Amino acid sequence: LRPSVAFSVENRVPAWVLIGIPLPDFVAAIDQGTTNTRFIVFDHDGLEVARHQLEHTQILPRDGWVEHDPTEIWERTRAVVETTLRTARLAASDLAAVGIANQRETTVVWDPMTGRPFTNAIVWQDTRTDRICAALQKSGAAELIRDRAGVPAATYFSAAKAQWILDNVDGVRRAAATGRAIFGTIDSWLLWNLTGGVDGGIHATDPTNASRTMLMNLETLEWDAELLALFDIPRDILPAITASSQVFERSRATGPFGGEVVLGGVLGDQQAAMVGQACFSAVEAKNTYGTGSFLLLNTGHEIVRSKHGLLTTVCHQFADQPAQYALEGSIAVTGSAVQWLRDQLGIISGAAQ
Repeated sequence: LRPSVAFSVENRVPAWVLIGIPLPDFVAAIDQGTTNTRFIVFDHDGLEVARHQLEHTQILPRDGWVEHDPTEIWERTRAVVETTLRTARLAASDLAAVGIANQRETTVVWDPMTGRPFTNAIVWQDTRTDRICAALQKSGAAELIRDRAGVPAATYFSAAKAQWILDNVDGVRRAAATGRAIFGTIDSWLLWNLTGGVDGGIHATDPTNASRTMLMNLETLEWDAELLALFDIPRDILPAITASSQVFERSRATGPFGGEVVLGGVLGDQQAAMVGQACFSAVEAKNTYGTGSFLLLNTGHEIVRSKHGLLTTVCHQFADQPAQYALEGSIAVTGSAVQWLRDQLGIISGAAQ
């Protein structure tokens, strides 16, 4: 029997514990999505050993506004890690490495001195920035954004959300000017907390997430000064852009791994699915169904600019290799419609129905 899949039916104790087989190496993934956070442990053959997931609150304060509590997401992340390891009878030291996949575009601004977010995260589905995006369209700046960043000036992406927080939440722009505010998508928020938080947490992101902000130049994989100026976003609040497979320092004691685990990769959730489905070559594609549905086509090292409404985005960048790119077609609402039927209308009691 493979140790990773053999369990005692009675008490779910892994077979390698029962018969004394030395523990194999494991890797694990934090999958922080729009509606829930899960943690999955895999063995050396890529077979799943254990998982746990928890939903977090969908905060809908006004029509068109969608928010998450970043502190709740961090707490859920800690909880699913601890529960999964306990279920698998593993210690953090048994994990060779952990990667992060995350909901893209969702925007957090927090104080690096206290670790407290200034306000709830603004979720990718949120449309409160429609006036900002309409003004960019009217001024002609949208063409610059599409040319540099590969995406339209739309409420979907992070830059307008960050601008809204800077302009509308008391004290944030002033805090940004004094080094007391930093911006990130959810990957950056988790990475910062996992690597020490207020005690020197790493403020970083990868090109797949950065390409969803309207602020990164697709060709240079760097923050673009003209795009930053368009949104009046200070460069100093942005995370460093590193490779998707960057090996960060070990997680610190502030997180659920207690300093025992190497953090070895960050990808936006749909690009993580491309890697998971082994779509490494040009013209390979995948479609996934979650909160929304997303079809991505790998275009290799070529940046293909769509004339038919598709998004041009980074597919992945491994270590010191050149980035690969993708075209993406997005449907914002699929699985979330099922959740709406359950939670808002109450006409079903569970997604299986």
